[in-house]
Amino acid sequence: MANREFTIADERHYNRRGPVRWIISHVLRYKRYLAIFIVGTILSQVLTAIIPNLIGLAFNEIVRPRPSIGALGVIALETLGVVALLFFTGPAGVFGSEVLAQRLERDTRDELYLSLLAKSQTYHNQQRVGDIMARATNDVRQLNPMINPGVSLILDSTSALVIPIIFIGFIHWQLLLAPLIFTVFYIIAVRNYTRRLTPVTADMRQQFGVMNAGLEETITGIEVVKSTGQEAQERRKFNQNASQYRDYYVKNGEIQARYLPLLLIAIAIVGGFLQALWLFGHGQITIGQLIAFMGLMALLRYPSFISIFTFSLVQLGIAGANRILTVMREETDLDQNIAGYSAEMRGDVSFQNVSFAYDAGGEAGSPWALRDVTLHVAAGQTIAIVGQTGAGKTTLTKLVNRTYDATEGRVLVDGVDVRNWSLDSLRSQIGAIEQDIFLFSRSIADNIAFGLGEQVTRERIVEAAQQAQAHEFIMGFENGYDTMVGERGVTLSGGQRQRLAIARALLVNPRILVLDDATSAIDSATEDKIQQALRAVMRNRTTLLITPRLSQIRWADKVIVLQRGQVVAVGSHEELMKSSDLYRRIFSHYDSATSASASTSASASASAANAANTASASGGTMTVVAE
Repeated sequence: MANREFTIADERHYNRRGPVRWIISHVLRYKRYLAIFIVGTILSQVLTAIIPNLIGLAFNEIVRPRPSIGALGVIALETLGVVALLFFTGPAGVFGSEVLAQRLERDTRDELYLSLLAKSQTYHNQQRVGDIMARATNDVRQLNPMINPGVSLILDSTSALVIPIIFIGFIHWQLLLAPLIFTVFYIIAVRNYTRRLTPVTADMRQQFGVMNAGLEETITGIEVVKSTGQEAQERRKFNQNASQYRDYYVKNGEIQARYLPLLLIAIAIVGGFLQALWLFGHGQITIGQLIAFMGLMALLRYPSFISIFTFSLVQLGIAGANRILTVMREETDLDQNIAGYSAEMRGDVSFQNVSFAYDAGGEAGSPWALRDVTLHVAAGQTIAIVGQTGAGKTTLTKLVNRTYDATEGRVLVDGVDVRNWSLDSLRSQIGAIEQDIFLFSRSIADNIAFGLGEQVTRERIVEAAQQAQAHEFIMGFENGYDTMVGERGVTLSGGQRQRLAIARALLVNPRILVLDDATSAIDSATEDKIQQALRAVMRNRTTLLITPRLSQIRWADKVIVLQRGQVVAVGSHEELMKSSDLYRRIFSHYDSATSASASTSASASASAANAANTASASGGTMTVVAE
């Protein structure tokens, strides 16, 4: 089984070796409704084919010199009974197909969503969100009409083709000539039709994903579009994508316009009628049999005209299923490792000759983001990892919780390779606040409690918010903790979002805490309060802190300097100021950038010094990573 980051105990597994096999494996899950659908549909066509024969019997009785009213009455009652049965079999077939269609769509949506949750961050980094959304919504939705009316009408029309021909054979074997010739040419025509239709429908689904991806990018980046006045350019791009999508629809219509079975059935009916007249003239069939034959031939018109519609629906559904399978088949780098190592963390972190490339080809593929990094974070030690932009600082922290896996070397937590940890146990004990803070379009309380879900009480949420200095501004909203925030937290300021993210991390009570520039949008006075709260909860924890505020770096016991993903210098702040030109340049750059707020920084430095001494005295571990 392929690697996956997330699984559930009762997950169902389907045949993914092809879109048709995959659809069938889904449908076979509901055998009862499948039986109702098939039996109901076939019985309906059998009953429909009986009616022309009953009418033929009635004509034979009528043309007799002395028609029997009783015989005609029996035929009328039999016809009424057949129609009454159709009242039940027809809806039963439709009911079965509709249930199958709805459950296929529902199960596919669940399967795809679970598959997306199980993908690694590397996979998601390479995808366009709009295209994924097109697959998860429009392509999944296309499976529903593929079953009903698509497959439903194909079974219905196939039955309407085969069953009347069987009844015609019972009337007179020579009458099979016209319908059988029609059937041969019909199959050839439909095969040619679907062969030409398949690539067009696949292109349609693909182009819809491209168009949707472009739309999503524009809406997501609408602030940039408007601030740069590029509405016209984005409109042109969307029109180009929409026009190409329209062109595929036009091409689809051109293929349907050349659909031959409608012409073939007309020729077959005329030819069959002439043959029936010849047989009647030679006394080989009765007038009733001739009428019954023409009634059965008329039934063949149904599969002829309905297939132009049904095969298009089925092809669209199969094309959508193939796009869905493309996502679900995609391999992911990481595995949940349910049976892996699970224990309460101490927070000891080691990097042993670690190299990492986003494209695992390394120098033959993408450049190395990290190269041969060796680092040990011991309890009670404050380590600052410093480097210019792109040095690999953030990447280093993402290897700890297995957002990514090291391409070479090992990352150890408590002496155990992170790849040997159970992924749930590992990540549940590591809290992270990223540079790009993401808040969900939910209440403030739900966002703070996200890491624990329904397991947390309102009292604990409020306590975490107070520690993060967020309680005051939250209570300033009319609905307090029940205030709904916009998507990605757009209704809040940068500082408010960061404080909520800090509260969310504190609530999880992690053993390793990653703070990626977590106080960049907070004023110095508020930061001072937050740092005091953070130091209180960071006792006996390992904290990886990425920040441009150099007051925090000065108190590190050891500083590691990264350049282009490699460790180029190690030492204390004072030692590196004397021995490392790169460190002096980095330090001078930020020192000059913060000189305008020197007095505020001095206050923050004093607070940080006290906090660092408190953390050191308590045996806690703090790693500081500077931009």
